[in-house]
Amino acid sequence: MGKGIFTSGTWEEKSDEISFADFKFSITHHYLVQDSTDKEGKDEVLEDVIPQSMQDLLCMNNDFPPRAHCLVRWYGLREFVVIAPAANHDAVLSESKCNLLLSSVSIALGNTGCQVPLFVQIHHKWRRMYVGECQGHGVRTDFEMVHLRKVPNQYTHLSGLLDIFKSKIGCPLTPLPPVSIAIRFTYVLQDWQQYFWPQQPPDIDALVGGEVGGLEFGKLPFGACEDPISELHLATTWPHLTEGIIVDNDVYSDLDPIQAPHWSVRVRKAENPQCLLGDFVTEFFKICRRKESTDEILGRSTFEEEGREIADITHALSKLTEPAPVPIHKLSVSNMVHTAKKKIRKHRGVEESPLNNDVLNTILLFLFPDAASEKPLDGSSSTDNNNPISGSEDYNLYNQFKSAPSDSLTYKLALCLCMINFYHGGLKGVAHLWQEFVLEMRFRWENNFLIPGLASGPPDLRCCLLHQKLQMLNCCIERKKARDEGRKTNTSDMHPGDARKAGDQLGPDNLKDMDKEKGEVGKSWDSWSDSEEEFFECLSDTEELKGNGQESAKKGGPKEMTSFKPEGRLYQHGKLTLLHNGEPLYIPVTQEPAPMTEDLLEEQSEVLAKLGTSAEGAHLRARMQSACLLSDMESFKAANPGCFLEDFVRWYSPRDYIEEEVIDEKGNMVLKGELSARMKIPSNMWVEAWETAKPIPARRQRRLFDDTREAEKVLHYLAVQKPADLARHLLPCVIHAAVLKVKEEENLENISSVKKIIKQIITHSSKVLHFPNPEDKKLEEIIHQITNVEAIIARARSLKAKFGTEKCEQEEEKEDLERFVSCLLEQPEVLVVGAGRGHAGKIIHKLFVNAQRLTESSDEAAAMAPPEEELKRMGSPEERRQNSVSDFPPPAGRELILRTTVPRPAPYSRALPQRMYSVLTKEDFRLAGAFSSDTSFF
Repeated sequence: MGKGIFTSGTWEEKSDEISFADFKFSITHHYLVQDSTDKEGKDEVLEDVIPQSMQDLLCMNNDFPPRAHCLVRWYGLREFVVIAPAANHDAVLSESKCNLLLSSVSIALGNTGCQVPLFVQIHHKWRRMYVGECQGHGVRTDFEMVHLRKVPNQYTHLSGLLDIFKSKIGCPLTPLPPVSIAIRFTYVLQDWQQYFWPQQPPDIDALVGGEVGGLEFGKLPFGACEDPISELHLATTWPHLTEGIIVDNDVYSDLDPIQAPHWSVRVRKAENPQCLLGDFVTEFFKICRRKESTDEILGRSTFEEEGREIADITHALSKLTEPAPVPIHKLSVSNMVHTAKKKIRKHRGVEESPLNNDVLNTILLFLFPDAASEKPLDGSSSTDNNNPISGSEDYNLYNQFKSAPSDSLTYKLALCLCMINFYHGGLKGVAHLWQEFVLEMRFRWENNFLIPGLASGPPDLRCCLLHQKLQMLNCCIERKKARDEGRKTNTSDMHPGDARKAGDQLGPDNLKDMDKEKGEVGKSWDSWSDSEEEFFECLSDTEELKGNGQESAKKGGPKEMTSFKPEGRLYQHGKLTLLHNGEPLYIPVTQEPAPMTEDLLEEQSEVLAKLGTSAEGAHLRARMQSACLLSDMESFKAANPGCFLEDFVRWYSPRDYIEEEVIDEKGNMVLKGELSARMKIPSNMWVEAWETAKPIPARRQRRLFDDTREAEKVLHYLAVQKPADLARHLLPCVIHAAVLKVKEEENLENISSVKKIIKQIITHSSKVLHFPNPEDKKLEEIIHQITNVEAIIARARSLKAKFGTEKCEQEEEKEDLERFVSCLLEQPEVLVVGAGRGHAGKIIHKLFVNAQRLTESSDEAAAMAPPEEELKRMGSPEERRQNSVSDFPPPAGRELILRTTVPRPAPYSRALPQRMYSVLTKEDFRLAGAFSSDTSFF
């Protein structure tokens, strides 16, 4: 059997339930998966060969496996069957029942010819007491066990155990064959030096006092607050010894751990160590389960005093910023915002404010860096040097998590709320910051200041809903700002005809996509108007704004249409001309389609679905969906007097105007065009809309997007959000940030197993977070996975610090130590190359020496203790004997395996393997013996 196969191989088991004497048992078959070559050899076993399990009793290649079933460790078996009481039944305690089970097992093995060892679990389960039997052709092995709480003094050393083994064998031969011995002592190191733990806990006092820079609010904490490695277990092994070579009795021992040929190490991990990042995310997740509203948390009395003086918050902000003799565009946002907030806090009182003023101002400057700048606000994102580069894989994680870009305001807000919740007042602090944030949004809307940290354009449906709402508010501010300031936006570089090429969708269900394409050219107009509710005021780039007062012209022929002056022209569409009068075709200034968030889209879909499938419902649905189309038709008619539907289709949806070469009356080849079959359907939506459309330029049309109404809806949505709702919205951003943090920390440590776990976390999170209202249990699983990765990285750093990988001067030694530390994290037990003489072995030896010095100093402190207490402190004779070796403490565990081959029960019997395993700890003593006998002539 290969060396180490018990640890590296695959173990499988099959279970079933049986009934015996009205008692239910579970029967489990444990076996090591073997190669096909091993199976072929097993099939060719001869009758006179002893069973495989008996042969395994003498195999020394897999002594003391670090991870295996207890029976594998005690007897070295690769296959066995265990019969134990079912889960809901009592243990087998009486001796008569035990004997009945054993006799039944023996009869069953004899009748079936089974050569697999069969064990019966007796007594209480925690004792792990097994007795069993294995039968072959004329041979039998009895598996017996002794388990004691108090260790007899004569059996604490090798000499006493050899006496037990020899007396149990009862071999009639003299002298006895030599006994093969394998010994393992396990030493436990618990007193880790304080300087070996590199993690520095956060300075809570500094954070609470506000002594922290703005950038700190964008960083997540990381690491374990306690040492995640609680113990180091050193196993010193003497694998092949023969009786008589060494001495180990009650007064002297040759078993010096420094001289052991084999050293192996395992680490015991602290159970659920406190990890900063895991606690950070977990505490924020707890907010999701709270029921209180912001008013209930802060109390409605917060603004009662200023509420009596000021009618509403709009009036409050304008009043607080008075006097303002300079124009609004020259005012600094920081001056206006900070003045307002200081006056509000005078009413609130310092003792009532959950957040320290310094902390609050630091957070606001971190979220709104433009407030400290005198430059005009453009709403552009300011990218932190620590953030992933835009377009990189890490940056685009927000697409998978449905969170927000890592340089966005929403992402930063999530991190700030996390820190406030963890360090600065908990739920009250979160409610306070959110209230200030909503006031800031209201202030920016009313004063035409763009919101920083948000990408321009319509809401990004790949992001969380809160991010979409903020983008919608920014769109409203852009429209209102353009209207109030009377400035033009830049004309789109894209040729309008290119945007119209994809607009061949006819049906009302496809209008949404077509309108989106049309919107690419609609970005060129700008507006200002005295009537914000009804009309846009658009200034054409090609002519002076003129109106002839004839705003309601019905569809008619060219003669009637040419009496109007063209209005709202953008520029000429290449060489394209009108079909009926040959005038150049002009692209009109059009309205942009209304941007929408995902909840508005869902609401609109529900409204359209409720209209039903009736003719009237279908007609109404088509009218609702064609609002943008009607607006474009009216703009086109105003820009191109004398035009017809065919002209509009040639620009708006070129694929629906089919041109083909024909021969005219004179025999010349000419192009002749007509509308597509879909456009010729009687009373279709396009024809109906064209007949309804009037030649009205975009500046005098009713607005498709009422930015005032939409902004107020967004502000109301933000104001009514409870902290629990807010946490639900921002949790994807927090998980996104946590994943980026563990990836950043893993890159510093380069642990291969952690890379795989992080990929699994990203895959799992993408499935859970991409859908609305994920289950709490699934969210907890994600947070638990992140915490586990943090703990693994913290363990790696702890071990690297303890083994001094960074202090190695030689590159080869450093690589060996790093490889050793990596194996400690991933493997159950790691062999120390060179044992106590290797580089890692010397470091481990030094760790134990330092721990022993601390113990000796404590012993000196207790030197003046009374004699009775002194004897009690010294412990058992075994401990006093081991204390003679000062570099190591007494072994926490002593394991011995004794093997030999002798004839039993008579001198003429076959020589069969005998084995006894012994383990000795402070409160446990176990002997597990396998004694074989020849049954042919017995």
